[in-house]
Amino acid sequence: MKAIKLLPLMLLFLVASCNSIRVTSDYDTSTDFSKYKTFAFYKKGIDKVDISDLDKRRILKAVENEMLAKGFTKSEKPDVLVNIFTKSRQKVDIYNDNMYFGWHPWYYGPNYGMHISKYTEGTLFIDLIDAKKKELAWQGIGSGALNTSGDVIKKEEKIKEFVAEIMAKYPPSVE
Repeated sequence: MKAIKLLPLMLLFLVASCNSIRVTSDYDTSTDFSKYKTFAFYKKGIDKVDISDLDKRRILKAVENEMLAKGFTKSEKPDVLVNIFTKSRQKVDIYNDNMYFGWHPWYYGPNYGMHISKYTEGTLFIDLIDAKKKELAWQGIGSGALNTSGDVIKKEEKIKEFVAEIMAKYPPSVE
């Protein structure tokens, strides 16, 4: 019986701890991604990103590491320009820990109350722009809960995780 009473609390913990990053990507199907070997950052676009310079540098460093790991080299005359864009919004999740499994006219199950959790959800867009055509070739998007605890190490880890999961979608697999 104690295990049944603890089930809603365990589920709440499980849901709260599964703040995974949702990732998607989009691309131009006529693009030959194998021809891209070099990259540079698109300074005009990156300068417009409305986040702290520290976070911007963290994101750019993580993107650079991922691009280098994929065999790209940084160049003054790149094949692709890398641009980033960010958005954030406040989210509220309400969990009702009502352990009622069905309706009965004489019984209403134990109510453990409502739990409200507030957090900031961030979205990171990584764009790869064909430098010759000046057209978007690939875009990766990642959304998830941001670390707002003030712990710089955890923030850096979260940024690396965001970028790695987004860049795992590049190059697109053609089916």
